[in-house]
Formats: sequence, structure tokens, C-alpha cells
Amino acid sequence: MNIKNKFFIGLATMLVMNLQAQDWSQWRGPNREGIVRQNGLNLDWSQKKPALSWTFRQAGAGYSAPTIVGTTLYCQGAADGNDFAFALDTQTGNLKWRQVLGTQFVSTDDRGNGARGSVTVDGDRLYLIRGGGQIHCLSATDGRMIWQKDFRRDFGGNIMSRTDWGFSESPLIDGNLVICTPGGSRGAMVALDKSTGNLVWQSSEWTDVAGYSSPIVAEISGVRQYIQFGRSGVAGIAARDGKLLWKADVAGNNTAVIPTPVYHDNIVYVTSGYNAGCAAVRITRTGDTFRAETIYANHNMTNQHGGVVLLNGYIYGFSEDRTWTCQNFRTGETVWKERNNDISKGSVLVVNDRLLLFNMQNGLLAVVAASPHGRREFGRMELPERTRISTRDNHAWTHPVVANGKLFVRDHDLLFCFDLN
Repeated sequence: MNIKNKFFIGLATMLVMNLQAQDWSQWRGPNREGIVRQNGLNLDWSQKKPALSWTFRQAGAGYSAPTIVGTTLYCQGAADGNDFAFALDTQTGNLKWRQVLGTQFVSTDDRGNGARGSVTVDGDRLYLIRGGGQIHCLSATDGRMIWQKDFRRDFGGNIMSRTDWGFSESPLIDGNLVICTPGGSRGAMVALDKSTGNLVWQSSEWTDVAGYSSPIVAEISGVRQYIQFGRSGVAGIAARDGKLLWKADVAGNNTAVIPTPVYHDNIVYVTSGYNAGCAAVRITRTGDTFRAETIYANHNMTNQHGGVVLLNGYIYGFSEDRTWTCQNFRTGETVWKERNNDISKGSVLVVNDRLLLFNMQNGLLAVVAASPHGRREFGRMELPERTRISTRDNHAWTHPVVANGKLFVRDHDLLFCFDLN
């Protein structure tokens, strides 16, 4: 075989491997959209349930969802009075390192201690936000601390509603910037130099208090911007200098704004609970001026914290009327609703053409069709065991993750890995 043929065979092999494997380097995946695209996964559990590969039992308290790059999983937890970050080998579940970060965040109303947000991986560095509002940069190799800042002390941060619910954001890395949302009168959003943690800009024109949502990045009409959801509504902030480009006072509430915004084709979609409902706004530009025009605002989707996903023009998620709901993204009209007491309130993840639903109340997972034609189930699975860490609700709030052919599910100190091949 000549060198040229070997090259093309090697290239084809790498392309196939890339289709089969996908890292999950940040909250809601590579594009923060909650969509997994991997070939060859077992998505019919009525025929074959995923096998349990391993269980890690020292994840501690917290709701931080895992992030995965290659064969390493990164996450946060809390135990023995301390918050900590840790890394696992995804093949074996063995601990690679554990780094203490500081005094444990404690929820005084017993909603669960520890971190809420996910670790963001960027090359050989990790970025994370703790429940108390501290942001850290760590070495991905060994967890060594590189820099840290405090939302309240350094940026005048202020979170909505209940400080004992904890900062829940997952930081966004964009080029040389770390984007996060301390909230408050000095400016709700900040951009930090990812190498040093030094402040690059603070969005002084947008001064909403912080919600529990995480920002996304989009380029609209040639301008790169960060879209974030706060107590009063959703806003677009210029990536270059932190200028407020547009704002829409839709779907916010005074208790907890949690789901991550959705963006597609110049339309921003947001939803939150506590009877706030949902809304879609179209973003247009005339000269240097942006405008946010409300397309619809209704209660067809009222999602508290499980999040929603957009696939092929339809929004899927759990609504406060206790139904799994499919909604037309462009019109806001309900396509279908279904109530199922076994698979009720929880999070949703798109895996190819299926939805992975996770019931936060009992830890039950189900696979259903991601289709506007109705809810068709392809099997379900219970967690092997539940955590013994007691909270006020005893809910499994952590969103499951699918990466590189494996399904990762956390229930506080218990972290399960299932084989989807």
C-alpha cells in the first residue's frame, strides 16, 4: 500500500471516530444547546438497557453536572466543610485528582450544599463557579489553583431572590475571555482575561441582579454578543466592550430564573417558572442599533429548571402544568402535551433523534422520540441506587450527560457511568 492510500485510509478512520465520539467540555455541550450527535448509540432501552460501567461514591454534595474531554471527567462537589473540584478516568471511574477550593457552600434552607454549575474546560485549564460566588481557574492536569475572584467582593455581585440557593452559573469561555454574571448595580455581566482573571469589562448599562442561568454566545448581524437571562428578562451584551445591545423584559420572575437561553436564526427563546411562561424575541439591526421585537409571550411552556432543547424547529421540555411539552419554536403554539406520573418534572437532553428525560424526583430515565408527532417511548431505566445525602426535596437536580459513548448521571455523592454502545 502506497503512502497516499495510507493517508486517505487514516483520514477516513479519524472522520469515523469523530462521528462516534463527542466531548462535552462545558454546560449543555459544545454549543450550549443540550444536543448530542454521536453514531452507534443504544437508544432503544426496551430492547437492551445500558450496562453500568462504574460507580464513583465520593462526588460529595452538589448539583454540578460533569464535563468530559477525552478520557477525563471534571466536576465539583462538597464534603467535610470544603468545596472541591475533582477529575476521574472515564474508563475506570478512578480518581485522578481532587483539589480543595475553599469553605463549603451551605444552603441554609436545606436545598443542598455545594456547587451548582459545571466546570468549563478550555485546553489545559478549567473554569468553575462555586455556590458562594467564587470563580476559579485551575490546571486541568492536577487541579492546581491558577487564579480566583469573588463575585461580591470584586464585582459588586448580587443574586436574585435567595442567596442561600447559591450562584448556579457555568462560565463561558470565548477566545481570551471568561464570561460570567455576578449581577448587581456595577454591571450584571463581566468579561475576565482567562489567563489572569483581570477584569476586561463590566456591563455597566445592564445592571440586573444575577439569575441562575448561564450565558450563550451568538453572532447576530455581524456583531458577536453574549445572551443572558436575568430577573427582569433577557439581554444581549457586546463581546467587544460589554455594551448593552438590546434587552427584552420577557419571561422573567422574582424568584428564580434558571433555564439557559436558546438562540437560532436571529430569534432568542427564554422560559422560566413561577408562572412566568416563555417568550421569543427577534433581534434586528439598523445601523449600529439593535432591536428586540417580541414574537410571542405565553404560558405554553413554563419551565422551572430542567431546561429546554430546540430540535428541527420544535422546543421540548417539562412545563409547570405537569406535562412534557412540544412547542413550535417560531409561533409559540403547543404541538403536543403529555402527562406521565412516572417520568415527570426533570431535565431533557437531545441524543440524535431521541430525547433523554430524567425525572428529578425518583431518578428515572426514559428515552422518547424527539418528534412533533407525539411522545413515543423507547424504554426506561432506574438508577442502581439513590444518594443518602438528605435535602429538603431529595431531588436529583443534576442534568445527565452523554459523551464519547457513555451516559453519566449524578445523584449528589453518587456518579454513575453507563455504556451506550
